[in-house]
Parts: sequence; structure tokens; C-alpha cells
Amino acid sequence: MADDTVDSNGGPAPVGVLPIKMVIVIAVGVLLLGIGGAIAFMSLTKGGEKPESGAEAAADTKTAPKAKEDESAQKHGASPKGAPGPIFDLDPFVVNLADAADVHYLKVTVKLELDHPATAELLNQRVPQIRDAVLILLSSKESEAVRTAQGKLQLREDLLLKVNSLLPKGGVRGAYFTEFIVQ
Repeated sequence: MADDTVDSNGGPAPVGVLPIKMVIVIAVGVLLLGIGGAIAFMSLTKGGEKPESGAEAAADTKTAPKAKEDESAQKHGASPKGAPGPIFDLDPFVVNLADAADVHYLKVTVKLELDHPATAELLNQRVPQIRDAVLILLSSKESEAVRTAQGKLQLREDLLLKVNSLLPKGGVRGAYFTEFIVQ
């Protein structure tokens, strides 16, 4: 007998056909490998450990002190640089703009994002100075300047500089306009 393969009925097995158990084992193995590969891919793309090259390792040593500062800031109640900080609400401002020919008004409501919750106490103590500085800043602008997106961004930067200059160590990280009406 040249052919020694026998199927379960005692007859010769067809040549080139795998038994059903072997097909199931191969399919399960491929499925498990696919799932494992997908999990590995997802963990790498979601900030998992990546192999570092020399340049990436050097960049990590530069950012390591910043990460330590963020961790120490969290321990002391401060918000890390990427996380939103506490918000301090200012009452709305209504001012006459500095237009020479026409009379224009600006109504704006500002919310300040703080670096640390303790900065809110400092701001509460200096509300009159802050409101005065903001009113003078707003009334020095012309309507055409504040109507543009670039003008609003410049106003935001000026506002941050003014408010931080009134605090001993700064502490205001962002300013947000929640209402902005030019009439």
C-alpha cells in the first residue's frame, strides 16, 4: 500500500485536505494573533511605551523637569499646564470706544483662567484695580480694531498682561470672552 492515510471510516483520506480539527486550530491561532496585534497597536498609539531613538531620549530628558513641575504643582493644588485651571468670573464691562467720529459701545464679559486656586483670593482682593485697568484698556480701543478676530486676540493678550501686572507673581494663564458686543 503506497497510501497510508486513512480517514475515520477506514477508507483512504483525500489527498490535500486538512482535517477539520486542524482548520479550527489554525483559525483560532490566527484570530488570537490578530487580537494580540490589535491590542499592541492600540496601546502604542494611545501613549503606550514606544521604543526611543537617541533624539527622542534627548527630548525626554528636556521635558522630564517640566513633568516633575507639573506633578509637584498637582500635589500643591495647582493645575498642570495642559489641564484647565480654575475660572475667575469678572462682571460684564460696558465702555465707550475711542472712535472719534461716532459713538460706539463695547459690552464684554471676561472669564480668567488661573494657574492656581489661591490666585482667586488675590484677584478678589484686587477687583477694583483689575476693573479699572480693564476699563481703561477697553475704552482705549477703536471699534474697527476690536471687530476683527486679530483685534480680539490682541485685546486678549493685552488684558492678560494688564491683569498679571497687578498680581505679585502673575497667575492668570488665559482670558476668555464669553460675551462680546460692539454697537
